[in-house]
Amino acid sequence: MTGLSTNAIHAADHLKRVPDVIPPINVSTTFRYSSNPDELVKAADNKENIDDTPIYSRLAHPGSNSVEALLGPIVKGHSVVYNSGLSAFFAALTLFNPRTIAIGKGYHGCHGIVDIFKRNQGLVQIGLDDDFSVLQKGDIVHLETPVNPDGTYFDISYYAEKAHKYGALLMVDSTFAPPPLQDPFQHGADIVMHSATKYFGGHSDLLAGVLVTQDREIKNQLLNDRVFLGSNIGNLESALLIRSLKTLELRVLQQSRSATRIVEYLSQNIGQFPDLVEIVHGSLQKDSYIATQVTAHTPVFSIKVKSEDFAKRLPSKLNFFEHATSLGGVESLIEWRALSDATVAPDILRISIGIENSDDLLNDLIQALSQ
Repeated sequence: MTGLSTNAIHAADHLKRVPDVIPPINVSTTFRYSSNPDELVKAADNKENIDDTPIYSRLAHPGSNSVEALLGPIVKGHSVVYNSGLSAFFAALTLFNPRTIAIGKGYHGCHGIVDIFKRNQGLVQIGLDDDFSVLQKGDIVHLETPVNPDGTYFDISYYAEKAHKYGALLMVDSTFAPPPLQDPFQHGADIVMHSATKYFGGHSDLLAGVLVTQDREIKNQLLNDRVFLGSNIGNLESALLIRSLKTLELRVLQQSRSATRIVEYLSQNIGQFPDLVEIVHGSLQKDSYIATQVTAHTPVFSIKVKSEDFAKRLPSKLNFFEHATSLGGVESLIEWRALSDATVAPDILRISIGIENSDDLLNDLIQALSQ
């Protein structure tokens, strides 16, 4: 079986339409029909596989087809790509149309979409620790792990068992732990979501989302829905994502190693920094399930500091961390999280480790925290 990095470069080779080593950016929105009458009849009858031959880019196009072919073996399932992570989440709720959703901490954008469904369709929301006996077939348990902004884990197998007991589906948002860090399907997930803007994109220059299923029929349903939701990924973003996936494993593993090392140093030397109250990261969790669920830790962690004022000022004291939202890029980021998520306490900063030299990043944090 070929490895992740090989698949990330070669899994879409069969879709190449030109001899170029790097696939061209296809800017066309429409594609000429075949002049072969037999192929026209086949295309007209082939309603369930709209991704096979490009017709119109809202349906599918060479870029989106290539992205999905590359992602399939990486994420261990059938992938459907979208123009953002939130578009992917919206598509999942549209397809499954749950009457009740169990959802806990996590990305505030997903909670915003849940609020829309609550307002318009009467969706009922419960927490992950509430009584799951209210769930029925077709309902959803949405689990973000590692969770935003902490980078800490939930036990996927535990929630899969709880969901399946009542006929509900487990959807796992694995954005913070992309392959090769975590495979939610191994632990009972029914559908997996990624904001591909983050680690799959990896360069802070594209928006994309992905839903992954191991059921081809569900993939076809998602593709058919996407035609009318109008949420296919764009041509340029597809080209950027194809570029990024080639270095996914290299980037993510280095980011993981650096983050784990930095967290370890800060946690062991927290007494040196009077304004640093707590470091939160999956590597500091002691739960037994983590050893089997995760192969390496997310490059995202959070810190709690003594005051809101210090949290506001710390980013300006750093040299190698951009003060910006988002995560997963090659550049390290720090965010006073309350700026973009009002549900997060004002003394919390989220840190996303990039691919810079880990000594430089650690020394930068040390000097800033020591001021």
